[in-house]
Amino acid sequence: MTILILATIVLILNWVWEYRRHLRKVNSIPIRIHVNGTRGKSSVTRLIAAGLREGKVRTIAKTTGTMPRVIFPDGREAAVVRLMGANIIEQKYIFREAEKHDVQAIVIECMAVNPVFQWITERKFVHSTISVITNCRPDHLDQMGSTVQSVTMCLANTIPDKGVCYTAENQTFTILEKVAQKRKCRIHQIRPKDVTQEELAGFSYIEHAENVQLALAVCAEVGVPRDVALRGMQSANPDPGALKKYVISDRGKAIHFYNVFAANDPNSTAYIIQMVTGHLQGVEKIIILNSRSDRLFRSQQLVDAIVELDYSYLLLTGEIPEKVESYALSAGIPRNKLIALGEPSPDHVYDKVWELSNRESHVLGIGNIAGRIQYGAQIVAQFKHKTQPGKKAQQQGAVSG
Repeated sequence: MTILILATIVLILNWVWEYRRHLRKVNSIPIRIHVNGTRGKSSVTRLIAAGLREGKVRTIAKTTGTMPRVIFPDGREAAVVRLMGANIIEQKYIFREAEKHDVQAIVIECMAVNPVFQWITERKFVHSTISVITNCRPDHLDQMGSTVQSVTMCLANTIPDKGVCYTAENQTFTILEKVAQKRKCRIHQIRPKDVTQEELAGFSYIEHAENVQLALAVCAEVGVPRDVALRGMQSANPDPGALKKYVISDRGKAIHFYNVFAANDPNSTAYIIQMVTGHLQGVEKIIILNSRSDRLFRSQQLVDAIVELDYSYLLLTGEIPEKVESYALSAGIPRNKLIALGEPSPDHVYDKVWELSNRESHVLGIGNIAGRIQYGAQIVAQFKHKTQPGKKAQQQGAVSG
């Protein structure tokens, strides 16, 4: 019993020592930016970090989106290797890396979904000076509640005490405002009013005006001029899940493929589908919905979101195509529009798209990009590979998302 008590005391003392050591690392970085929200977190994290770097603010960043990355002060990137799956303890380790590089700022994407873990991440690990909440949309409803209001309250867990918060949320802004007031935190609502189409055209991918406006506001808070920050953002590498369009010319057919896998909440997905194909007439519109066995609910949500949209075919790929097909039929999608493919070689998926296409088709990959064999990523790579040599991913008119 004595040994057990002594071991417990030693363990507790080690925890206390480790936590104080972490706080010293945190307090050594004067600018700590915590990025939360439903959609656009990874992109906004990258944009802010790029703007700060261009403004000569020594910055390290970490994203946790499609492919987790650490972005160093010189812009180089390293993959985050996870041996046991995602864990919020990663947010502590990035501060160790930041200390090695003697940074002035850290921009860190919130990786927690559970509201308790969001609170712990902010209050115990990050202690942000600037909070960013991109938007509040219905997603992860099994953990964050069944309404947009409950999702907003969960995301509000990363609003700091006596800091500053920037958000592009419109519908539930008053909820965020009330939380910020209780915590004596200045909050600013950002709307994409002065980001021009010409400025968006300077990006190598399809970026949303809302994301750019939000990142510019944060950079201005730190003291980086708008033109300097924007220049850095336009020259930075996009997130692997960024919305891109690949144009393929193959055997007399033009195939336009859009990587929409990162926008996997129903509202954002439906919005982007409408944005890129809603105005098109007389062409095939093909949706590829990739599923994961542990994300059936999300696939069902996406089916509900697209059931009323205008499209020619819905191709079901991934781990559970039969279950998604059954749900799609019950939701009212005609059987002649449904094609369950599963996980054949990506070549087979491409060949099926080519077969279904007439002279021109617009193809959108949605759902889960990852999974057991990263099948969504394989689909993107296949269409990218089919792009004509020398032809880069093209940009479609970007608007706020």
